[in-house]
Amino acid sequence: MTTAAPAPPTATPARKSGASAPTPARPRRRGGLGPAALTILTWAIALLFVSPALWLVLTAFKQESDAATDPPTFFFEPTLDQFRTVFASDFLPYLGNSLVATLVSTLLVLLLGVPAAYALSIRPVKRTQDVLFFFISTKMLPVVAVVVPLYVAAARLSMLDTVWTLVILYTAMNLPIAVWMLRSFFLEVPKGIIEAAQLEGAGLPRVLWSVMLPIMAPGVAATALICMIFSWNEFFFAVNLTASQAATVPVFMVGFITSEGLFWAQLAAAATLASLPIVVIGWVAQRQLVRGLSMGAVK
Repeated sequence: MTTAAPAPPTATPARKSGASAPTPARPRRRGGLGPAALTILTWAIALLFVSPALWLVLTAFKQESDAATDPPTFFFEPTLDQFRTVFASDFLPYLGNSLVATLVSTLLVLLLGVPAAYALSIRPVKRTQDVLFFFISTKMLPVVAVVVPLYVAAARLSMLDTVWTLVILYTAMNLPIAVWMLRSFFLEVPKGIIEAAQLEGAGLPRVLWSVMLPIMAPGVAATALICMIFSWNEFFFAVNLTASQAATVPVFMVGFITSEGLFWAQLAAAATLASLPIVVIGWVAQRQLVRGLSMGAVK
């Protein structure tokens, strides 16, 4: 029995003359800054923004003689004398008034703003845009134009120098911004979730409190923190409508500006203590704040 001869190997076609071998692609050079340079630049920008607050805290631990030097004193012996002076100047009543006015007004803003934003986002009316513009137009009026009517109204109602006057004013001041922010957060909730809850028999209040709010809790936290910052830093209404019983922390800090000059170290100590509550609240709620401010940024 004869076996077939193996087939001869297929000849490789000859390369054409003049054709050169393909050269490997060169890796592209990455432009821009390297990781180390980018990190250094980021830290430099961060320190630039933090430097005023850092200088404020450092000045609070100086003596008045060191705080008023020109050029500034960088090496000094830290002291707590300025903080003792601030607490000896009845700082706690002013702090209590600020806490009451800020927390109560923020709570009222959320109680009024959440249902309003919910209604304007889920069941918009024909004039929804006009309503929203009316809300935000109240922020266009200069506060100096309304302080005299407010003063007269508060005097006739016997509400001058009371913290509840500030609560009402801070609520009215922050409510338009809160409605706009909360409405944008409500619009980011998928409509399918709302329809599914309604198919299960949930009414509008149940959808709001059991479905919508747990989803947009970061947005509510961000809105609350912004309202707290605005209320805590408000000065114009507090200095014109209060005297001694309901004065807030910003009014207290003005006391360090005297005819004898500025007490820089004491003012820095008071400002450090005044900033501490909001900084602590922002630090605790930073995750919720970042999530709330970035809601809807990625689809």
